[in-house]
Amino acid sequence: MAAGSDRDDATTTPADDAPIAAADTVTNGEGWDGEDEAPRRAWLKPVLLGTLGAAVLFGGYEYYHYRTTGRYMQSTNDAYVSADEVTIASKLAGYVKAVPIVENAPVNAGTLLAEIDPTDYRNRIDQAQAQIELARAQAVANRANAGEAEAGVAQAEAAVATAQRELTYLEREVARYRPLVATGAETRATLDQLVSNRDKAAADLNARRAAVAAARQRVGSALAQGGASDAQIRAGEVQRRSATDDLDRTRLTSPLAGRVGSLTVRTGQFVQPGTRLMTIVPTGDLFVEANFKETQIGLVRPGQPATVKVDALPDVEFHGVVESITPGTGANFSLVPPQNATGNFTKIVQRVPIRIRIKAGPQSRAVLVPGLSLEVTVDTRDAKGAIEAIRKEQDNHR
Repeated sequence: MAAGSDRDDATTTPADDAPIAAADTVTNGEGWDGEDEAPRRAWLKPVLLGTLGAAVLFGGYEYYHYRTTGRYMQSTNDAYVSADEVTIASKLAGYVKAVPIVENAPVNAGTLLAEIDPTDYRNRIDQAQAQIELARAQAVANRANAGEAEAGVAQAEAAVATAQRELTYLEREVARYRPLVATGAETRATLDQLVSNRDKAAADLNARRAAVAAARQRVGSALAQGGASDAQIRAGEVQRRSATDDLDRTRLTSPLAGRVGSLTVRTGQFVQPGTRLMTIVPTGDLFVEANFKETQIGLVRPGQPATVKVDALPDVEFHGVVESITPGTGANFSLVPPQNATGNFTKIVQRVPIRIRIKAGPQSRAVLVPGLSLEVTVDTRDAKGAIEAIRKEQDNHR
């Protein structure tokens, strides 16, 4: 019994010890996990609260910034550098004698760009001068003819006076002889001769008067010819002045300072009036043309500040000012404006070109050329009350 009891003790002791060890192991394991989770929860909660608070503050700031600033910033990337380019074209026809400039060359106002052969236009000046001299010679001759005609008038008037005196004398003689013939103191033949002479004097007087009228007409004709000669002189002077102007136009000069672009003319080329020869780009007077959507321009006004970013110059911002707003959409000024009253209508958001003057120094202008892509933002905060004012104005007109 004692030995069995020993065997039982020896047998049961390890068996009893094993579950107890396992239980201790589990209990110790749960106790370790609980001790690690508590510190973790202790620092996780403040982090979550801080993150949530930061998110709320950031969202509140963003909302405040949008309400006070962001919604008044109107941006577009439909914008380009532009300039008031001048196309150089010839007003005359002729062969190009010289082209003293090259592509992309800088030029000043008055720089000679091209020269057309001036021979034909010098000949026109000489021809006009010859016509003037011929008209002046004719004017001298016409003045001489007018003087001669005036002298003929005086002579004819003197002849009229003589014929008038002769007629008066003969009428008196006829009146004096008529009673004498009636009494028989003079013969009838004498009276008849006096009557015949009187009638001849009357006819001669009429002829003299007609001669005066003809002489006066010759004076008028000579004066009219003189006026025609004067008109020919003036016409010749106009032709000479026109030919002189054309001669000056054979030298094509730059109307402004800038750079030469799109040079197509060559020496020896025959050009027609209106032929495009080149373009002068005023690189010192650039501006921005930004095409904003019609939904963006409600608060845009001239004088508002603008920020311009150029794709060619990363991380560089230019400041500018809204200079003007086009009085119509781009479609309205297109070559073929849309006619929305015909066919099926599809509403499309229109674009309105806005001109912005940029502030750029010499180094920047060396890079900025017309056609570069831009991103433009206009600050419209100074007009934030305009829509409300418009609404009140319309309410007052109801």
